[in-house]
Amino acid sequence: MKIVKILNNNVVVVQQGSRNEQIIMGRGIAYQKRCGDSIDHSKIEKIFARQNNPLFDHFADLIQQIPLNVLLTCDRIVTYARQQLGSLQESLFISLADHCFGALERKRNGIVLHNRLLWETQHLYPNEYQVAVVALQIIERRLGVSLQLDEAGFITLHFVTAQLKGDMQEVTQVTRLMQEMLNLVKYHLCINYDDKSFSYHRFVTHLKFFAQRCLTHTQVNSEESELTETVHNQYQLAWSAAELVGKHLSQHYQHQIQPEELLFLTLHIEKLRKEAELSQ
Repeated sequence: MKIVKILNNNVVVVQQGSRNEQIIMGRGIAYQKRCGDSIDHSKIEKIFARQNNPLFDHFADLIQQIPLNVLLTCDRIVTYARQQLGSLQESLFISLADHCFGALERKRNGIVLHNRLLWETQHLYPNEYQVAVVALQIIERRLGVSLQLDEAGFITLHFVTAQLKGDMQEVTQVTRLMQEMLNLVKYHLCINYDDKSFSYHRFVTHLKFFAQRCLTHTQVNSEESELTETVHNQYQLAWSAAELVGKHLSQHYQHQIQPEELLFLTLHIEKLRKEAELSQ
């Protein structure tokens, strides 16, 4: 691996033969080095491959501002998140490093940034939120800085973004829309959710991807079927709640709910309604 650019004492851009450029991180890896020199492989702590990633150039600029210990801490968080949540976009490392560096700078300057979606984030993405809480613990253990739980909410949305393959603005909109739909069903049927139940988590997972489709105006292939009519006749209360959601989406988001979407929404709502009925 030959150095093609030195970003700082701990970060270099390298190339090996005809392969794509890579960003290599390691403490003192560029010390007394020049472009064209080989790197000491024993000092490599993190490799970030270009892989035609449009964020590569942005990251190359960003990485010059962020201390190595912060970058390696974020790498540890991403590794843990993948262990707990499964596949996540490669760009998570970039967005998380950028966010965490900003959070640490705000903490150092005494700036408090409140998270207005914290409650929704905790309840809609409980698994991702728990990983984010552990992320704060990793930051405190490795960097000696204690961040407030509002930051766990922000980090949670970075994890959700990496799962949904959208951007942060879209995920924030998805979160708001999910809460709107949950409230419509809750108050229409006069039920309380058990946020620890399997049915609730299945419903929330369904809403997460449903909301994304609504906001991006992505339609599913759908057609009327005998099953739709059966569900409509058998689960009239749940169907009415699903129709209410459909009207809300049409009026406020210009999304026309399809028969198949209405069917599956009704089935999820019926499970929640029955569950609430049995718990009374």
